[in-house]
Amino acid sequence: MEVDNLSDGVLSPESAEIFDEVASPSSKGIAADAISEKEGKEDREMNADSERIKPLIQVDVLSLFPEYFESPFKVSMIKRAIEKGVVDIRLHDIRKFGEGKHRKVDDRPYGGGPGMVLMPGPTSQAIRNVKREDSHVVYLSPQGKVFDAETAARLAKLPHLILVCGHYEGLDERVIEQEIDEEISIGDYVLTNGCLAAIVVVDAALRFVPGVLGHEEAAQLETFQQGIFEGPSYTRPENFEGKEVPEVLKSGHHAEIEKWRIQKGLEKTKRVRPELVDRYPYG
Repeated sequence: MEVDNLSDGVLSPESAEIFDEVASPSSKGIAADAISEKEGKEDREMNADSERIKPLIQVDVLSLFPEYFESPFKVSMIKRAIEKGVVDIRLHDIRKFGEGKHRKVDDRPYGGGPGMVLMPGPTSQAIRNVKREDSHVVYLSPQGKVFDAETAARLAKLPHLILVCGHYEGLDERVIEQEIDEEISIGDYVLTNGCLAAIVVVDAALRFVPGVLGHEEAAQLETFQQGIFEGPSYTRPENFEGKEVPEVLKSGHHAEIEKWRIQKGLEKTKRVRPELVDRYPYG
């Protein structure tokens, strides 16, 4: 995630010590070595910066609660992707663009009704503040198209993704018409805000970004990517409380193992999510 790295122009204690040594005739050799070592370190750091890969995708998340994302984005897969420089995630507070002394971002809806609506001014300014020519702006809303693996894979190919989190009773329709490219819902239910939905979208999409997962083919072999559920998984021990690992998985016959996994996955899909079976070409 984006971290400010600004210098205030004040010498550090280490730098001050080096300059004091330079001023002393008896320590010119020591000072020269110290400066040489310091310059060498700086050169190495500059070379390291130049060798860092350009992020394959930048994600800007706009919400009223940027702190909501700090823990999920600082652990596991997403943390490693950020550290490797594969992904650049930036968090923004819409309230910074709020109106007046109290940074107002919401108001009552025209026509009456419960709750508050996000005002068009602050949200539009927040979007335009980060928007580029290659940006794709997504509004997380229960009225959007239901999110799925296909959508996640499509979003992962974009260079710049802006996620706008819904709050209260939603966003002023004029912002949706002017600034939003796509509305996405993570399911047919309502959350207290769109932050959790944004985390779901980021996590699912990043799995399709090269360099994020340890095994590049893993995302393509997951449930839903093949149209049906994956087959069941087993690990050691072979016998757990009287239940054995299926013999076919220990056979070493890869074609038979794959056939068994497909069959078991298809059986569970028919039982649990029968509407998915029509998408599977070999069902």
